[in-house]
Order: sequence, then C-alpha cells, then structure tokens
Amino acid sequence: MEIIKNPLRITDTILRDAHQSQAATRMRIEDMLPICATLDEIGYWSLECWGGATFDVCMRYLNEDPWERLRLLKQAMPKTPLQMLLRGQNLVGYRHYSDDVVHEFCKKSIENGISVVRIFDALNDIRNMETAMKYVKEYGGHCEASISYTKSPVHSTDYFVKMAIELEKKGADTICIKDMANLLLPYEAYDFVKKLKEHVKVPIHLHTHNTTGTGDMTYIMAAQAGVDIVDCALSPLANGTSQPATESLAASLTGTERDTGLDMGKLNKAAEYFRTVADSLDIDPKVLRVDPNTLIYQVPGGMLSNLISQLKQANAEEKFEEVLAEVPRVREDFGYPPLVTPTSQIVGTQAVLNVLSGERYKMFPKESKELLRGGYGQLPGEVNEMIRKKAIGDQEVITVRPADLIEPEMDKMRAEAKDFAESEEDVLSYVMLPQVAKTFLIRKRGMAEETKVEKPVSDGNDKVRTLIVDDMTNGNF
Repeated sequence: MEIIKNPLRITDTILRDAHQSQAATRMRIEDMLPICATLDEIGYWSLECWGGATFDVCMRYLNEDPWERLRLLKQAMPKTPLQMLLRGQNLVGYRHYSDDVVHEFCKKSIENGISVVRIFDALNDIRNMETAMKYVKEYGGHCEASISYTKSPVHSTDYFVKMAIELEKKGADTICIKDMANLLLPYEAYDFVKKLKEHVKVPIHLHTHNTTGTGDMTYIMAAQAGVDIVDCALSPLANGTSQPATESLAASLTGTERDTGLDMGKLNKAAEYFRTVADSLDIDPKVLRVDPNTLIYQVPGGMLSNLISQLKQANAEEKFEEVLAEVPRVREDFGYPPLVTPTSQIVGTQAVLNVLSGERYKMFPKESKELLRGGYGQLPGEVNEMIRKKAIGDQEVITVRPADLIEPEMDKMRAEAKDFAESEEDVLSYVMLPQVAKTFLIRKRGMAEETKVEKPVSDGNDKVRTLIVDDMTNGNF
C-alpha cells in the first residue's frame, strides 16, 4: 500500500457546528452515541463535539448536562481527539469572565475529555485569548488559536498574517483560519495559506462553511497551497450554512498527494446513520441553500438560521432581506467587528431592531452598548461616534483588556451555588449561565424548583425587542 506523504487531515463537525449551523444545536446525546464507535475508527484528526452553543442548549432546551455529554463522548471515542470551540475570555458564555474562571474552565474541559481547544476572540483582540491559551497548554491540551476571518476596509491578508505570527509567539500549537460566513474565496485561500506557511511554522487549520457555495473549492485550493487540516461535516448535515461534506472532499482527494486516508466505508456507514438523525431535526430549507449574497452581508451560518427563527417568532418573515441588508450598515457603524459569537448576535439583534422598530437606533440592547463602550475589547475600525454617543452617553470608553476590570469570581460563585452544585463542573455551569444552570441543576437533582428563568427586562421598549433579545441570548449560535 502506498504511503501518503502529505495527507490532508480532517476535523469532522457533525457533533457540533454542523447541527449548530443547520438545526440550532438541537442534536441530543442519544443521537450521537450509537454511531460513536464507527466515528472513532474513521481516522479523523479530531472530532468537534463541544463548546460553542452546545453548553447553553444542553441545559436550556435538551435537559442534558454538557459535562456529562462530554464524558460520555470521550468514553465512546477513546482514540479520536475531541475538540471544542472556546470564545476566549467569554469561554462558552456571553460575557467576559475573570481569569480564575478561565483557568478552572480550561482545566476541567481537558480533565473531562477535551484534547483540542480552538480559541478565538470575536474582535481578534489577542488580549482576550492569552489567558485561555496559557491554561490550555498548562493542562496538556492542544492550543489551536484562531483568526476570525472577515473582510472590511481594515482587514487584509497582512493584518491576519501579523496576527498569526503573534499567536504563534504566544504558544499556539496550530493556527486556525476561522471563516464563519464562507467569505474566503478559493484563490484568496491559496494566497492566504501560502503566506501563512511562509511566516509561521505551526500547522494551519482552515474552517469554512458552504453558505456561498464556494467551500469545497476553497478547500481544494487551500490543500494545493499546503493547508494541514480542514473542517468538514458528514453529508446529512453538510453544506448550506454548515461545512462542506466530508465524503465528497475525501473522494476528491483519493489517490492524490493530499489523500485524506479516511476510511470511506466507515464514512458512508456514519453518513447513513446521520441521515435518520437529520430527518428528525427541524431544519429550515433556507439554511441549505447557496446564497452568494452572503459575500455582501457576511452573515455566518448560525446567525442566519437564528435570524430566520427570530423573524418567524415576530411574525415578520417578510423582513428577512431587509434585515440582511441592514447587517453590514450596523457593522460599519460599530467599527467592523467580525461576525462571530457574540458580535454576530449583537450586530444581528441591532439590525433586526432597526428594521422592526421603523427607526434606526431607536433602541440599543445592553450588549450593543457594551460593545460600543469597549467592554468586549478593541473594535478593529473606527466607530461611528454619533451612534456611540447615542448608545452610551458620557460613559468612558474602555481601552484596557476588559478582564482586567473583573475581580476573581470562582469563590463567590461556589458560595452562591453550594445548595445545588455537587461538583466544580456544576459551579462552572452556574458561572456561565446562572439562571439556566440553577434551574437545570435543581431539576436534575430532583429538588423543588425555586426560581424560573427570567426573560430579559424590556426596559420600557416594545415587546418585539424583548422577544428578539431573549431569543438571541438563548444561545442558538
């Protein structure tokens, strides 16, 4: 048998990003476990199965403990490295946490079965990634530091290469190009990967979607340029707002110098199983379509599926195209943040409110105010100062690393959770999502429920805003 000299390694996202992008993260652990033995034999570089919105959705909607899910998956797949998505200082929540929380979360994630931690920051503010990178490495995890790829007047290949060099200096084991909205076109990918290969020594991992219909071509060109690893999804939950199909890419490279070496028979067996799972999920046909307009709107897969869900709930589906057109305008006003959690929710929510209220910036959710104030980090471009003034008034803009302003939290949270948290993992769940986790853990322990999860306060604005913000912060990304 011929030895493949330079195989293209594959990370499969079927257990996380695939169903997050197409079905609001609603796949259950009982849908995963029956096929894990097969997945473990395919030959993947890693399987992405945790982090992102899974943490929130497990407790909020599926009545599952996310930590138990991770332990079960590791037990069922002992050979294949399990991968998670970590939002830098935001971890798997929707705000910045103190450094001691980041420390404990990274430690427990690795103890419970995670091998590869993909760390990103929505604004590409490396200050917000450093602490997580440090502790992932300290506890023996593989630190995959990510570039949140986007296009704007302030973002360029040189900008991203400079960032990759800095991430490598800070200890990254691999560099990920995280192309959330499938904006990286094939020839651009070739040039970008080539440049990265010239400037950094660690492997390059490329993540994209197929929202604009170019994902497969982007991967082929990146493979020609020497990319080391790419993200794919088994075909039943591939394409559209998800990743390109694993089987298709593996077949395309068979017999070439970039042959993936994956077991095609086992790939097909796993795909056959997941066809039934996909049929049981509520997938809107819109997320399966190719939409080249995404190159204009820059809306990533999870954001697109959630915008559809919000507008349905507001009985305003006819406003979909209008909202999409508003997204890039809000993004420009907000200093060109890449659209990835949590900035995708913030910009998306603001765009929806601008359209449905009939007046641009009539209302500002607290998350928009915090983004404009610098509470999420340094925005890449210039902010529209008139909009910022309208949002935050005379408040001072934050210029330091936001987490420097946060006191240690773990001891306080342990004390608050002592009546219903039975482990350090439970405490971390409570830190991430206090009301959701408390309700879940009380229910899980069979105790009388003491509190209900409260909806966000409407602060005097109409019920449309309350509905939108509640759904946005419910973690469908």
